[in-house]
Amino acid sequence: MNIALIAHDKKKELMASFCIAYRSILKNHTLFATGTTGAMIVEATGLNVHKFLPGLMGEQQISARAAYNELDLVIFFRDPISAKSDEPDIHSLLRECDINNIPFATNLGTAEMLIRGLERGDLDWRELIKK
Repeated sequence: MNIALIAHDKKKELMASFCIAYRSILKNHTLFATGTTGAMIVEATGLNVHKFLPGLMGEQQISARAAYNELDLVIFFRDPISAKSDEPDIHSLLRECDINNIPFATNLGTAEMLIRGLERGDLDWRELIKK
């Protein structure tokens, strides 16, 4: 499965910790991330991550992948308190995920539920709708 990982600055350490905790699951999938987040994940875990541009440009690149239904799961640890300038890009990504039924987590609790579901095979239906 294709998994996108994005984190605002104040959530990057949380994303790295999440990827360390779930490395055994994530290593079996194709990972994509915005530039800085991807670099932190690689450094913390050694996982292979395709890195897009950093920041808003990377979010837009990931949103384009979602628009073409090329992603199966998006985990975006956002900082809703300090992140106001990129809200339109977040809404664009969320819209594309909704259109293509791509599961989208914005916090640790939801991300953990989805990653455990991925491990159990609960997201295998994604393979059927992409054909």
